[in-house]
Formats: sequence, structure tokens, C-alpha cells
Amino acid sequence: MHSPQADAASTLPEGPFSGRTEFAARIRQALAGAARQGWREIIWCDPDFADWPLGERAVVQSLQDWSRGGRKLTLIATHYDAVLRRHARFVTWRRTWSHLVECRKCGAASAGSLPSAFWSPEWIFERLDMRLCTGSSSTDAVRRQALKECIQAHVSGSSAGFPATVLGL
Repeated sequence: MHSPQADAASTLPEGPFSGRTEFAARIRQALAGAARQGWREIIWCDPDFADWPLGERAVVQSLQDWSRGGRKLTLIATHYDAVLRRHARFVTWRRTWSHLVECRKCGAASAGSLPSAFWSPEWIFERLDMRLCTGSSSTDAVRRQALKECIQAHVSGSSAGFPATVLGL
């Protein structure tokens, strides 16, 4: 017997992707799926999120549709400079929903091993080659668990980063 969440997750693409266009499309599809399915937790991991379509109106709308009490979005990066420069809509959304969003910053030692990935309880994708922008997505429970463990190892060695607001004196 399939759960409604498993059935809904199966509508998300599985298998390999290639190129920035497909990579961005997977992010859009994942966030639309998160909003439809009400995923309680999402984790994004990337060295800088420069290639992610976070500044797009449709992406921010999906995040808005997803955001409710009891939800959590965790971001982990080596730095957030590209987010601030390229993704103004996301930065504004993040300020409003800061109580749902935790941003973590890894040290330089983790930079080379930090995956570029999207994790959810039902579906994941991981960019395996940053230069060629190729990777794969899956609903496989073993792959989801392995990716979460990899990301959690980076989270445990990270510190708070990318504050929602900057307080001046």
C-alpha cells in the first residue's frame, strides 16, 4: 500500500540530469512538490548557491506556499555572498520567514567535500559534477538516508551564517 506522500513524491523526476537548465528545473519541481505535499523538513546544501534559481518569482512563490508553522528549511554553505548578490527575492522571503530557516556556514576545510544537494524526507537530488552540472535525483530510502548523514556531518561542524537581518549600532 502506497502512502499519498510516496505517490506524490513519485511524480518528481528520478534519475540523471545534465546541465544548468535541468538542474534549475529540478529545484523548481522539488519546491513545488514540497508545497503540494507539505514536507515538514527540507535541507539545501551547496558551496554558495550561485547556480540555484532562488531569485525567481516561481521559486519564492513555492517557498511561500510551503511555509507554515512546524516547517524547517536548513541551508548549509561555505559562504552566502552569491545569495545576497543574485537572489534578492529569496533574501526578502528569508527575512520574513527567518523563524523557519536555519542557515549554517561551513569552514574552508569542508569546502571541497560539501555536496550540492536538496534533501527531503521523500525525495533527493545531488549534483555530482559542479562544473558540468550533472547529477541524479531519487526517492530511494537508502540514498536519502546516506545523503542526510553526509549533510548532517557538515552541519555538525558548522556555525550560524547568513543572518536574516543585520543589526547596526
